[in-house]
Parts: sequence; structure tokens; C-alpha cells
Amino acid sequence: MKTIHKIIAFVAVAALLIAIAVATSIWSFRQIEQVAAARQHAHLVINSANDLLSTLKDAETGQRGYLLTGDEAFLQPYLVAHDNLGGNLKELRQFTLINAAQQHLDRVAPLINAKMAEMAHLIELRRNKGLDSASAEVRKGQGKQLMDSIRTEMGEFTKLEETALAQKDAALQSNMHRMFNIIILASVLSVLFALAFIYLIYRQSQQKLKNLVHLETKHLLEIQEETNKQLQQTNYTLQDSEEKLAVTLNSIGDAVITIDAEARVTLLNPLAEQLTGWSRAEAAGRPIGEVFPIINKETRLAATIPVMETLAKGTIQGLANHTVLIARDGSECDIADSCAPIRNRDGQVIGAVLVFRNVSDEYVVQQTLRDSATQIQTILNTVADGIITLHARDGSIETINPPAQRMFGYSAEELTGLNFSQLIPELDQEQRNGSLKHYSASDEARAIGVGREVIGWRKDSSPFPLEITVSEMWLGGERYFTCILRDISARKQAEEALAKAGALQSAIFNSANFSSIATDAKGVIQIFNVGAER
Repeated sequence: MKTIHKIIAFVAVAALLIAIAVATSIWSFRQIEQVAAARQHAHLVINSANDLLSTLKDAETGQRGYLLTGDEAFLQPYLVAHDNLGGNLKELRQFTLINAAQQHLDRVAPLINAKMAEMAHLIELRRNKGLDSASAEVRKGQGKQLMDSIRTEMGEFTKLEETALAQKDAALQSNMHRMFNIIILASVLSVLFALAFIYLIYRQSQQKLKNLVHLETKHLLEIQEETNKQLQQTNYTLQDSEEKLAVTLNSIGDAVITIDAEARVTLLNPLAEQLTGWSRAEAAGRPIGEVFPIINKETRLAATIPVMETLAKGTIQGLANHTVLIARDGSECDIADSCAPIRNRDGQVIGAVLVFRNVSDEYVVQQTLRDSATQIQTILNTVADGIITLHARDGSIETINPPAQRMFGYSAEELTGLNFSQLIPELDQEQRNGSLKHYSASDEARAIGVGREVIGWRKDSSPFPLEITVSEMWLGGERYFTCILRDISARKQAEEALAKAGALQSAIFNSANFSSIATDAKGVIQIFNVGAER
């Protein structure tokens, strides 16, 4: 309890001293502010007086230039002084706070007016009577006397203001010194009381610290025991993760090689061992180029392993197509791979993982598909019928073979994307409904090559008869129509010719007494005229 009472007493005394120091500092600071404001005002008055005298001097200089040259441009300073001197003198009267200085301003005002009038008189003489008259007036010396009187009065005015400014500077320095001493004293007292307070707190805290040491030691032992358990559990978890990672690497369908920052092998999974011919133990620590030699399949030149690019830039890299891996025993296989960086917690690249797989069988399948597609396209290009594939959703043409191009007179570029109804307008309505069932061939018709008849329109706007057979198919989740078209213009012409021949024969039979008509073994028509026999 005694210690607490001492602490309270120290705090109370310290608070009182601090309050006194703060109050004194505030009072000194306000004194400094007032003196600084007065000092600034004195500077303003002196600068204004100097500006007024400078303006008058500039006016006199400009007036002399005009008297000598007669150039009106020299009168610009005079005109400025004529417009502003009255206002400047009025402002200067308002600024100055010294009575003696005010008296000098009272005496200088008529002198300035007389000087301005004298300059105006000389300017008029120069304008009206020339340089000689103006020069004679200048030589009388009235202007010089006025200017000397003005300088004398303004000099006395400035001395008074500068004396006042010096007094304010001295007061400012005194206040600053007093405030500095107060700050030093307050700082020393604060430090002393702070040290005493710290010492009391230190003595009180020592006993508390001794009491806490035992508890803290016990607590630390408990924490250490708990940390050991967590480390043990983390070790088990890490071992389990490593086992799972090993199982994963061993079971995935791709070969995996990991590399350190020096591009040396650190790990191979079984498939990587199989494709490279290197075991994990043999490959460990070897450069990746030795374990993973690759070449370009076409040029047989060494290919660049993407590991170095990944380690340098920290980006994912991939192999170019047609890359061949040469195994340790000299066997070869086509591969596709990618390489990704391995980073630490700070984001720095500390290695890379190379994932690759054998794509030899895929290349064989792809080549077979390409050969099959080429064969199908060759067949489509050589058949006599036109074949067009179009989207069911909007009727736009997707593909067209050369016979169909020749049939309609368009190029493939012109027809691709064109609406099918522009070639066969009568299909427009069914095409909009997303159906061409009316023009789909039945199984029997498809078997004998017969389709529906429609009218097509060539590029030159000429119509021609067509036979169309439509089939529906789905590709990539989208619905398409395949249309097989056959130009039947020649057949229609032959049918019309046969129809005309049949009509002619009927007319002949009906106008004569023919009893029968037949053909001989060579197909020659034999007519038997019964009437003639009669």
C-alpha cells in the first residue's frame, strides 16, 4: 500500500508540473505569435514603401525616355504610376501604425502630387513644343528637388519602420529564449519524475515477476509438451502425404520427372522409368538432358527441353509436336509433355515437374483418321451428284462438293454460310420449321436412288429441275441435314421428248385405219393397216 501511495503522490506532482509547463508554454507561444505577426506587418509596411518609391522612380525613368525619344512606349511606367500611386499611398497610410511615420506620409503626399504634375507638364511640353522646350524646363531642377525631398521623407519613414522591426525581432528572440528554457526545464523535470516513477514500478514489478516466473515456466513446459505432440502429428501427416503422393505418382497414366533448381533429376515415377529406361536411383542427381534426351521426329535434330525455360521464367512450357524420346536402350517413342515450375513459400522457383506420355498410338490413330477423311473427301469430290451439308438451326451451308458448285454456278467460298433456301426457295418454309422430312427419301426410294423433285436456281437466276434426298445427322451435339442433289434436266428433256413422240403417234393412229401396232425383234415399229387389206 505504501508503494501505491508513493506512486499516486508522484503522479499528482508530475501532473501539476506538467500543467504549469503546458500553461506557460501556451502563454509564451501566444506571445511569439503576436510578435511574429507584428514583425510580418512591419515587413509589409517597409516593402510597400519601397514599392511606392520604386514605382515613382520607374515613372520618372519612363518620362525621361519619352523626353529624349518621343516614343510613347516609354510612358507606360508613368501611366501605371499615375493610376496606382494614389491607391498605394492610401494603403501605406492604413498599414503603418507609427504616428511619426504617418507624419512623414502626410508630408510626402503633396510632394508626390507635385512630382506627378511636373512630369505631366514636361510630357505636354515635349508633345506640343518639342525636345528643346522640355529640356529647358528640366534644367531648372524642379523635378530633381521634388524627387530628393520624396526620397528624404520616405527614407525617414523606412528608418522608423525598420527601428520598430528591430524592436519586434528582439522581443521575438526574448520570447523564443524564454520558451526554450521552459521546454528544457519541463523536459528535465519530466525525465526525473519518469525515472522515479519507473523505479517505483520496477520495485513493485520485481516481486510480481518472481511470482510469475514459476507459473510461466510451468506454462512453457506445457506448451513444449503440446508442441511436441503437434510436431509428432505433423510428422505422421507428412509421411502420410508423401506415401499418398508416391501412390499417386505411381498410379497416374502419365510419366513424371521432378527436377531441382540446377536442372538435375530428383524423382521418377514408374512410367517415367519405363519410357526413359532409367531407374529412380540411377537417374537421381543426373542432368535432365542425360535422362530425357529428345529429338525432332522430322529433322532428327536435338530438341530443346522446356525445363530450362521454366526454371528461368517460372512459366509453364510445352513441347512442340513431333518430338521423339530416345530411351536408354535406344528405343524411340513419340511424346507430348508439359513442364511447370515448383515454388517455395516465398514464390521462388526451386525446381520443375515434367509430365509426359507416349503418344505413338495416338499419332497412328490421327494419321488413320486423316487418311480416312482424305479418302471420304476424294469420294465426295468425284461422285456425279452434288452433296451439301447445312445447319438445321438456320439453314446455313456448312460444306459443298465440287459437283454441287458446278451445278449451281457458285464457288465454295460463295456458298459457305449461304442460306440453302436461296438455292432451292421452295424449301424455305420447312427449313424454317427445322425439318426437311417431306424431302427425306424413304428406304425403298434410297435403295433405287430415287428422291423428291424440286426446282433449283443457278447463280445466273436460271431454274433447273433437281432430285433431292435429305438425311438427318448429329455432330458435336448439333443437328445437320445432308442433301444429295441430282440435276435431272436431261432426264426431263428426254421425258418431254418421249411424251411428244407418244402424242404424235396417238394422233396418227386416231386419224387412220390402223388395226394394230407392234415392234419387231430389233425394236422397229410394225403397223398393220387393216383397212388396206379390206
